[in-house]
Amino acid sequence: MTVRIGFIGAGGIAEHHMNTLQRIHTAKITAIFDVNPNRAAEIADKYEAASYASVEQLLDSGQVDAVFVCSPPFARDGAEVLAAQKGIAVLAEKPVALNMEQAKEWEAQILGSGVVHSSGYCLRYLDIVQKAKAYLQDKKISLVQAYRIGGKPPMAWWTRMEMSGGQLVEQSTHQLDLIRYLAGEITSVHAFHAQTHIKQTDPEATAYDVGAVSFVLASGGVGNITSTCLSNHFNRGEVEFFGPDFYLSINGNTLKIIDAEQHITEVSRDDFYYLQNKAFVEAVAAKRQDLVLGDYAEAVETLRVTLAANESAESGKAVAL
Repeated sequence: MTVRIGFIGAGGIAEHHMNTLQRIHTAKITAIFDVNPNRAAEIADKYEAASYASVEQLLDSGQVDAVFVCSPPFARDGAEVLAAQKGIAVLAEKPVALNMEQAKEWEAQILGSGVVHSSGYCLRYLDIVQKAKAYLQDKKISLVQAYRIGGKPPMAWWTRMEMSGGQLVEQSTHQLDLIRYLAGEITSVHAFHAQTHIKQTDPEATAYDVGAVSFVLASGGVGNITSTCLSNHFNRGEVEFFGPDFYLSINGNTLKIIDAEQHITEVSRDDFYYLQNKAFVEAVAAKRQDLVLGDYAEAVETLRVTLAANESAESGKAVAL
């Protein structure tokens, strides 16, 4: 079966998905919508698809079995729900919303529709992440340390808290999701955000440029995730797990495990976007939700933690989940 795929939003992340889909012989890009009609037409022409003037026209075209929703977080208007109500499978890029009330409402409707659903948490598909998950299954995790350090993305909306949700919601959410996936649920957060430099380059910025979030795991362990978007000369995207009898880290595409019996470093060659999209296409074709590692509900739970951190940073108090 060929799975016909439409795109709602045709920016950079959407085109990255399109490029990976070109390598999946059971996937065909058939439909494009973007708020910029010139961009939609350009991308449609490039990928031999049709462009549409509205989301509704795309969903009613009869030319899509699944849609990738890649619009920015501030522009989400329920397209995922409209697709699901029409029996069209959905992959929604992260973050899936900017408030929990909206996210939970959409989650209920998408899950209730019975369609296959996925999210943009692509790191779960890495072979080293699966190896880490198997290793940690019977381990007591006492401490987690995570980092997302790098420069500021170029999109103007990214530095507006009300449009992006800030770095943890929009970017470091990948590391936060890995923590949930590998160490279990988070029950409490206490966050600190600051603007130390960002207004010098972007006077209208409302987002923070440094942030730290301490958290408590349901298992009893504790942890911290540190983020900054002002580091133009050093990048780091890492999650470390410490226990009384082991150390494990995932740093980009490198896995390290140290215990009494081994000291290994393994470098993954996986393309996690390709693996995520391949799994989604196969799930749609076979109508098998179990092939998806990061479904819409999982994305909503990761969003819950990141938004709680924002609430904590604003109030100056710990927030229980």
